[in-house]
Amino acid sequence: MEARRLIENAPYDPSQLKALAEAFDRAWERIAPSFGTRSADMEAARLQLAGIILSFATKDVFDSDWLADTAVLIMETRS
Repeated sequence: MEARRLIENAPYDPSQLKALAEAFDRAWERIAPSFGTRSADMEAARLQLAGIILSFATKDVFDSDWLADTAVLIMETRS
């Protein structure tokens, strides 16, 4: 999955990458049902979610709970 690969290949240290991956997984678990079953729709949403999470990482935010909660809020306002 391309979205997960974006996070795994981001230029951060292992603990930061772990926080980003945890945030992504938690957020996706919460919002996945909103995007149906079409794989194209799901992958587009996953890429958007990864982008949101990575945008906060560029500002040195690595709290996985905050990242997940904030990413979900942003995704909900966009859908």
